[in-house]
Amino acid sequence: MRLKNKTALITGGSSGIGREAAILFAREGANVVLTDVNDEGGQETAAMIKAEGNEATYFHADVSKASDCEQMVAFAETTYGSLHVLFNNAGIMHSADDDAVSTEEAVWDLTMNINVKGVFFGCKYGIPALRRAGGGSIINTASFVALLGAATPQIAYTASKGAVLSMTRELAIIHAREAIRVNALCPGPLRTELLMKFLNTEEKKQRRLVHIPMGRFGEAREMAQAALYLASDESSYVTGTDFMVDGGITAAYVTPL
Repeated sequence: MRLKNKTALITGGSSGIGREAAILFAREGANVVLTDVNDEGGQETAAMIKAEGNEATYFHADVSKASDCEQMVAFAETTYGSLHVLFNNAGIMHSADDDAVSTEEAVWDLTMNINVKGVFFGCKYGIPALRRAGGGSIINTASFVALLGAATPQIAYTASKGAVLSMTRELAIIHAREAIRVNALCPGPLRTELLMKFLNTEEKKQRRLVHIPMGRFGEAREMAQAALYLASDESSYVTGTDFMVDGGITAAYVTPL
């Protein structure tokens, strides 16, 4: 049991990577607090975990709001006594996100508020809890587009994930001597509802697939396995990384400095 006696807080737990991670972390012994704004999906995830005889609690939280993030961390500590793993996973990919000329300011602001400010608030309130626990692991969901840019324009999403990557690196350096590790999980294109809603035509799907050396979309469960490694003590000497789980896409297109 790789997370036995640990408490993990996972945002965006109603579906996709968040749901798969919550189920997997619980199977590995963690007490899981999962949050979302989709109460029905979040409660369904918690019920799935409990049906397997594992421990999970759902808490409604909008990560773009400081008060919600403060309350979700307090809830995790109150419910389970301490917090050891913080998975800042909640994020959006807006259907109206396009190039700089076409994207509306409201779409930009909404994307930044959830994808960037949500990670900041998670860390703002989560880091003191990890300190109280004697250390722990923070995992921030970024993306391969933080390094490459996207073939199908999505300027706000790409910029937001670049910000998450930079924030992760700085946090890792600041807190390295406190036994707090901070890493960015960088998924490649995934067969999740989030991306499939954005790549809503076969042409758009093929524009992504043609760039992936493995020739397929990744699965949410594969990202959960990667997150489990970063959450567990097996990655005890790993911090500040861009943990690429992308089917080889960045290896094919990023030129080393």
